[in-house]
Order: sequence, then structure tokens, then C-alpha cells
Amino acid sequence: MIGSSIYLRDRAAFTGGSPQAVYEDLWQRGRKGRLRTRAILAGATLILCGLLVNAVFGILMAVLVASADAYVHWRVYHASSVWRRGLRGEQRMNRVLRYTLERRGHRVLYERTVPGHGQADQLVFGPGGVWLVHNEAWQPDAEISQHGGRLFIDGRTQSALVRGLTARADAAAELISRVAEVPVKVTPVLAVHGGKIVKSPFAADGIVFAPPLKLVRWMSRNPTADHSPDEVEAITRAAVHALPIGGRITPPAAAA
Repeated sequence: MIGSSIYLRDRAAFTGGSPQAVYEDLWQRGRKGRLRTRAILAGATLILCGLLVNAVFGILMAVLVASADAYVHWRVYHASSVWRRGLRGEQRMNRVLRYTLERRGHRVLYERTVPGHGQADQLVFGPGGVWLVHNEAWQPDAEISQHGGRLFIDGRTQSALVRGLTARADAAAELISRVAEVPVKVTPVLAVHGGKIVKSPFAADGIVFAPPLKLVRWMSRNPTADHSPDEVEAITRAAVHALPIGGRITPPAAAA
């Protein structure tokens, strides 16, 4: 279409009437209200602190209150950035892993296909085990929680998501184990981008859910295996052969 961006083509988040477009419109409409509230808070702080202490202290506190209010609203807006762009968050998680676990000696494979089960956003290999990381972005007011050991998003169970992720991790473990010729356990985890997590990290339906940085800390502190550096390298090489990049499907035996 003439006038459309080649970088945003076919992305539902940028179509009129989408939840993202509505959210963006409401955010822009609320700008004057936020500025008015910020001015009232800063003014009240200036008068109160000026009367109680002095004018200089009042000015400093007013600036601090206004800055804090601006920061809180920026955090709320920034937290929804992945969802607003119609993405799932895998690129953000890629950066987090490169600057954390990879620098500590872990190996990471990105965008690998598990034949018959879709894509593994990231596969993390370390002394403490192997994790399959999936990414999901939810709208800012979506409540993400667990009740009775089951995952709920806005009060609704997510059976399809959980079942698909568990099956993907099990299939990846089977394929890697076959090539490595040793049993390999792959633990599924989910990086949450946006939404409101009642408590994180939390486990539901056998999967741990947390924002990216908290998920990285959880993986570091909750080992599922005890691999030597040589074993980590061997398992990673096996995964390279067993799981093709992107949509390229190659039988593990042929890739070895």
C-alpha cells in the first residue's frame, strides 16, 4: 500500500481499531490531564515545603515530585512497548541473555525450530541445565497469575499455550538426547513482557513465568542438572544438529 511502512507491514498492532491503536490514542488524549495533575502535585509540594522549611527546599521538593510522577508514567508506558509494537518480546530477551548468561559462560541458541512443534525463541545451555525460553507480551492491564497451580490470564486458563510450550520442550529434549546419545532434560520457561504479574517469578502448569531479568536470575539460582563445561558444549553441539534454524527443517541424522 502506498504510504505504508515496509518495517510495519502486516502487523496487526498498527491497524485502526486494534487494542494497541486504541491504547495509544487514549494515552495521547490523557497527556493534558497528566500534565495538569503533575503541576498540581508540584505546586502543592512547593507551597507546603516552602511554608514548613524555606523557598529553596520547596522548589527542590517540587522538582523531585514532578520528576517522580513523570518517571512513574514513563515506566508504565515503557512496560507496554513490546505489546504496543505488536511483538512478543524475543528480541528484548535476546539482548538480556547476551548481556547476562552468555557473559557468564552459558551458551544460547536463538530461533531454532522444533520440528512439528514450532519455534523455540531461545535455548539456554549452562552448568545448571537446559531451558527453552518462550516470550509473550500482554496488554498493560492484563492480570497474569496462578491459582491452584494453573495459569490464568484475566481469569481465564491458558491450556493451549501451556500444552504447546510443554510439548515443544519435551520434543526438543528428545531430539537433542538422540543426537547427544545421553538423556537431556529441557525445562520450559516463559518470559513475560508487559501485563500485571501478581507475583513473580511463579510456577504454573509446570512452567515458570517472570519478566526477563527475574527469569534470568531464577534460571541461575534453580539448576535442573549438573553439567560440566565439556558436557555443556557437547549438548549445545547436539542441539545445533538436532534443531534447524528458523523454518529450515533437516532431519537430525542428516545434519550430523
